[in-house]
Amino acid sequence: MARSADTASNVYDVPLTGLAGRPLNPDLLRGRVTLIVNVASECGYTPQYTGLQRLYERYRERGLVVLGAPCNQFGGQEPGTAEQIAEFCSTIYAVRFPLTEKLAVNGPDRHPLFLALTRIADDDGEAGDVAWNFEKFLVSADGEPVARFRSATEPDDPQLTAAIEAQLPN
Repeated sequence: MARSADTASNVYDVPLTGLAGRPLNPDLLRGRVTLIVNVASECGYTPQYTGLQRLYERYRERGLVVLGAPCNQFGGQEPGTAEQIAEFCSTIYAVRFPLTEKLAVNGPDRHPLFLALTRIADDDGEAGDVAWNFEKFLVSADGEPVARFRSATEPDDPQLTAAIEAQLPN
């Protein structure tokens, strides 16, 4: 039986589907630090894909996974099909980190993953709805959301990289 974020013991218990339409192997994330980002191909923040890929490459061997979650809820900025999104990410930004199927991050159809993630507050104490594309959620290896960074936070921001490093083993 699938478990929702409301009944799951941690974020990694929430079933996910990959961009290709197949279930995402939970072992891809479980036991690893994960940076989950709602992404879009036609957003002003889309160039952050480059920095996200760099983060993934820099910390992957130490246990970081970057997980992109395409979302079309902000200005229709992710209108493509799964195939178009995959093509765009791989050819334009050389993205090699995993992507989920398109997810709703807000509203009545909010995916259970984002039900769990949006409970955590950012540095200003603000929790709740995702404000825009490229919002970032850091999840511990134990599956607990530990930090939230808004869209304007670049992937190489010192606060973000310090938060990642604090979660990773030495």
